[in-house]
Amino acid sequence: MRIIGLTGGIACGKSNISQTLESLGARIIDGDVLSRQLTAPGGAALPAIRQQFGAEVFLPDGALDRRALGQRIFSDDAARAALDGIMQPMLLDLIRDELAAARSGHIAVCVLDMPLLYEKGLDALCDRVWCAWLPRATQLERLIARDGFTPDEAANRIDSQMPTDEKAARADVVIDTSGTIAETQARVMTLYAQEIGSAPG
Repeated sequence: MRIIGLTGGIACGKSNISQTLESLGARIIDGDVLSRQLTAPGGAALPAIRQQFGAEVFLPDGALDRRALGQRIFSDDAARAALDGIMQPMLLDLIRDELAAARSGHIAVCVLDMPLLYEKGLDALCDRVWCAWLPRATQLERLIARDGFTPDEAANRIDSQMPTDEKAARADVVIDTSGTIAETQARVMTLYAQEIGSAPG
C-alpha cells in the first residue's frame, strides 16, 4: 500500500484535492474527521478537555463549544499545546487503526489528509507528501470568506500552523490551488496517475 500525506495551510484547497483523490479510488484518512469524532458528544477527548479548559468551552447541552475553544487555543500557545497533548495520542491511535484496516482491505493508495502532518511528525508514516499551497493574501481572503472570521481571527489561525511556504518546501509535490477547482482537479488526476504508475507492483 502506498501512503500519500496530504497537507497544506488552512483554506488552501486541501479538501478539493482530498475529494478528487477519493473519487479516483484512494482511501482517505481525514484528520479533521477523526478529531471531530473525538470531540463529538460522547467523544473520548471531552472529559480531558473539560478538565483542562473548564465548563466555559462547553455549551449548556454538554457539547463542545468549538468557537469558544478555538478562541482560547489560537490566542494562547500554552492552551494550544495542552489541547494537542490531549488530542494527538488519541488521533495517532485512530490513524494507525485506519491504516491497518486499509492494508487488510488491500487498498492500493491511502491518503493521510492532515493539516498538521509536519507539525505532528506524521510525514514519517508516508511514502510521499503533497502540499496544497496558496499565497498568504489569498489564503487569508478565502478563510475570512469561508468561515466568517475577522481578519485577526483568520490571521491567528493561519499563524498557528507551520507557514504554508515551509510545508511546500518540505513536500515532494506542491499543488498551487489559486486557479479554478477544475484546474486543481485536473492536476490531481495527473499526479495520481503518476503515483499509481510508480507504486511497487
